[in-house]
Amino acid sequence: MTVTTMRLCANIAAALMLVLAPQMPAAAGDMAQNQPAPAAMDPTDTIGQLKPEAPDTDLFALMTGKCSTLKIAGHDFACRTIAYAHSVNGRAYFTIALDDPADQSHIISFSGGNGQRTKENLYDLAVDQVLIKSKHQPKADGLPVPAVLKSAGRCVQLGSFATLHISSVVCSATDTRGKKYELRFESDGSPITVRRVNPSAPTIREHG
Repeated sequence: MTVTTMRLCANIAAALMLVLAPQMPAAAGDMAQNQPAPAAMDPTDTIGQLKPEAPDTDLFALMTGKCSTLKIAGHDFACRTIAYAHSVNGRAYFTIALDDPADQSHIISFSGGNGQRTKENLYDLAVDQVLIKSKHQPKADGLPVPAVLKSAGRCVQLGSFATLHISSVVCSATDTRGKKYELRFESDGSPITVRRVNPSAPTIREHG
């Protein structure tokens, strides 16, 4: 994995954790004793300050709602929010923070480098990687290293960043070991938060 990919994943994870921190349930007593309490967010903080740092990303979006389906290798989870990030090299990520009381850093990303907007409100991403981050993952150069699993699948997003409304995101992928990863996310109707960073030439192809 490249340092750029590691930095992008780490920053997406950090952004999601900061957004979710006030909502996450307290962990079991022994875990609470072994982990520092999360820092309180300054009320002047904005999502723009939580974006993945340049030069890795040119678009970052946060969506709120619920996951009616979130399966990771046969295990069911819940979630509270997901993020979409688009890197300057054209790779895109749908990243989900799991509602896992045993591991507040548990995150999964569906990633691909071939996103297409086939209709005005339909975005289709061919998935070739699933990335999983947890408290058990090692670090390199101070950055957490997610497990990168070569996979095949797709994500379909219904809605438009231009209108700030995304109604759903559905992802399905299978890794080379045959393990399956599934997401069905429905928005709560709130406008999404979008931040553009160091805009570059678009890599999402438009199709009529």
